[in-house]
Amino acid sequence: MNPTLLILAAGIGSRYGSLKQLDKVGPSGEAIMDYSIYDAIRAGFGKVVFVIKEALANEFKDFFAGKLRGKIDMDFVFQEINKVPEGITYSGDRQKPWGTGHAVMMAADKINEPFAVINADDFYGCSSYQSLVDFYKEWTPHKKDDSYCMIGYELGKTLSEHGTVSRGICKTDGYSSLLEVTERTKIRKDARGIAYLDETEKSIYLDEGTMVSMNFWGFTPSFFGYLETGFLEFIKVNATSPKAEFYIPTVINELLTRKKASVRILPSRDQWFGMTYREDRELVVSKIGELVNDGIYPKNLWK
Repeated sequence: MNPTLLILAAGIGSRYGSLKQLDKVGPSGEAIMDYSIYDAIRAGFGKVVFVIKEALANEFKDFFAGKLRGKIDMDFVFQEINKVPEGITYSGDRQKPWGTGHAVMMAADKINEPFAVINADDFYGCSSYQSLVDFYKEWTPHKKDDSYCMIGYELGKTLSEHGTVSRGICKTDGYSSLLEVTERTKIRKDARGIAYLDETEKSIYLDEGTMVSMNFWGFTPSFFGYLETGFLEFIKVNATSPKAEFYIPTVINELLTRKKASVRILPSRDQWFGMTYREDRELVVSKIGELVNDGIYPKNLWK
């Protein structure tokens, strides 16, 4: 059974300043998502599902419908603030969606096979999609399978030259099994190395080879049930908070602590790059241009 690619594209992108998900960075007007979908098709994915805001549905469909027709099945689901359990009253000041965990939940009725979760504005590299396909090649729908995976990247290869970033710092068992993901914010590189700021604003330095999560996960449909349970607990506590978010790693950490699931880290051989800040765009355009010149991608991706 071919896996599905689930692309999280409902974020506001406040630091970028515009709808970066559809920003044209390729030589023929491709967005970063075009390259993700292209790589997924080459690896053997059978469907792509976009998680977007409903107000942007026509814009996304116009951007992708023609180029993907006949190449991969395509569907859309909507992540909106009002998609909460019945009877829950949330803060009227909330503007942002409820987080990545909530976004994945929106696709529960669309996916019945193993699936990858990625960010719309991150370039992950072609080998990562093949690694996930290989991981789930023995999967069958006749058993409940709580074996998940995560594409891991070296911290030093995931920084921005234009500001701080947040990354999921991974703790492992010394081999390839994930034990915990801890979100660290305000990560930047200075003269001494790579550091994040802790709760007291103290710089804590990390090795550049530290494995981090870039929100590229592999799940089976069993994960939807865990998300639903976790979100119900989350929303009861955080409904009135205008900024609290329900993240994928929150659920993952709970499952690992309770030994309800396992997560295999699949180290990526590829260079990550993405668009956190508008100033990152120039680098992304340059990197994609290099990959095209090297023959990794055609100049016109869908011609």
